[in-house]
Amino acid sequence: MGILNVTPDSFYAGSRQVTEEMILQRCRQIVAEGGAIIDIGAQSTAPATTMLTAREERARLIPALKLIRRELPDAILSVDTFYADVAKQVVEEHGVQIINDISGGQIDKRMFAVMAEINVPYVLMHMRGTPQTMQQHTHYDHFIQDLLYYFSEKKSELNSLGVNDVIIDPGFGFSKTLMQNYEMMAFLKYFHIFDEPILVGVSRKSMIYKLLDISPGESLNGTTVLNTVALLSGASLLRVHDVREAVECIQIMARIKEFDHQSAQ
Repeated sequence: MGILNVTPDSFYAGSRQVTEEMILQRCRQIVAEGGAIIDIGAQSTAPATTMLTAREERARLIPALKLIRRELPDAILSVDTFYADVAKQVVEEHGVQIINDISGGQIDKRMFAVMAEINVPYVLMHMRGTPQTMQQHTHYDHFIQDLLYYFSEKKSELNSLGVNDVIIDPGFGFSKTLMQNYEMMAFLKYFHIFDEPILVGVSRKSMIYKLLDISPGESLNGTTVLNTVALLSGASLLRVHDVREAVECIQIMARIKEFDHQSAQ
């Protein structure tokens, strides 16, 4: 899953695509490097940024979607939004195939009901509060257990509405401390109890560059290490800025797993 940010303020400057030429160049790069999905975000989730309204988000998203659909009609598109009306519009009018909601239906309470209407895969992520307040909500009584309970409750609610195509995203970097992010990675295999695909998004995040005292631009190596750990723990999707490197990681891990299967026979 290659990241396309149609934003001027995302935390990693190398991911900001704001002109038509930049958007198309990035989309073609994702496809050429082996990305299966283009994940389009119009709203920065960096804590220092201001949350866009649904109208402002649409103003960034819709022109980009029209452009991509015209030039790359067969691309599989995912849209990052926590607004139910935006999700409905991009699916019904622009053929978006996946909705990626960082809030898990908590910012817009109508999201789950709308997902039942539009019937596309839903990325269910864990976050407390909003991107602006999430780092004020990092206290947990029992960290991993609390996350598992959250996903159990949310998945049950979605299933009761007829939403059964759910992807679990533990939410690295969202309402978690540095060490909680690493604890979550260490126990990632526990999230398989839900029998759903697991999406991991750690690309160039602060859990890497703060630990190593480097910049986001210097965090590719750390990203690859964590992507490898995630794949070893059974992650199904990697959300990344650097598609070629992630695809190579997947290819190498797939070859190693072939021998694992042989030894198990």
